[in-house]
Amino acid sequence: MTDISSRKLPRWTGTASYIADENLQSTVNVAIALERPLLVKGEPGTGKTLLAHAIAEGLGLELLTWHVKSTTRAQDGLYLYDTVARLNDSRFGDRDVRDISQYIRLGPLGKAFDRPDRCVLLIDEVDKADIEFPNDLLHEIDAMRFTVAETGRQVVAVERPIVIITSNAEKELPDAFLRRCVFHYIEFPDESMLDRICRVHHPAVDDAVLAAALRKFLQIRGTADLRKKPSTSELIDWIAGLQLSGISAERIEATLPFAGVLLKQEGDSQRVAKPQASYRR
Repeated sequence: MTDISSRKLPRWTGTASYIADENLQSTVNVAIALERPLLVKGEPGTGKTLLAHAIAEGLGLELLTWHVKSTTRAQDGLYLYDTVARLNDSRFGDRDVRDISQYIRLGPLGKAFDRPDRCVLLIDEVDKADIEFPNDLLHEIDAMRFTVAETGRQVVAVERPIVIITSNAEKELPDAFLRRCVFHYIEFPDESMLDRICRVHHPAVDDAVLAAALRKFLQIRGTADLRKKPSTSELIDWIAGLQLSGISAERIEATLPFAGVLLKQEGDSQRVAKPQASYRR
């Protein structure tokens, strides 16, 4: 880690489309200054993945994305050796298969290290992979270099990427991994913040409609025993539907139009939504 006092550090303050409170802004900037990955947790739909997009946009950097799956290995993020293509070329092609480098494909982490300028790297839903996956990333993320075993080439980062890692808390992450990260939990927005977020996405929304929608939305989220509480992203979609249909604030207060935009479990719908035989404005 270099001396941060001798460097001019980028400062992120959110974007026009991503409203971030001071705590989140400060945490992002601390992670950048410390050159540590930022581990972000929070309810689904609170903007964890969009945060990486907003950081890249706000700092004018390119975003590279690595969507983690249950079968993902740390090696996949560095590079892949396409042995099948080489075998096919050796049998049917006209390329010189002795040149193994042409069959090496850098993964998202490898591309982030190999570029001449800084970028933002999103490692999305890290907890979907095997429990050893986070620890397997540690050495390369710390060292910012790796070697392609098949060719001996060393890939060394010229500029350290800003690494954003998201987790849905499906699994406990190893302590060794957590020690190397800066952590932030995105709290669910309060009514005032929800109002600001919705106005960013729907600047022409009627004040009374928005107020009624927020009251109804928070009332639903406060319902006991919901299997899945509606998220911020679902609220934004719901308001879009309300606007397109011209539904009044009074109608929103009296019933729950388009309940399926907010409620995705049959039991939740039965618990919250009132039956509607038909819709009238």
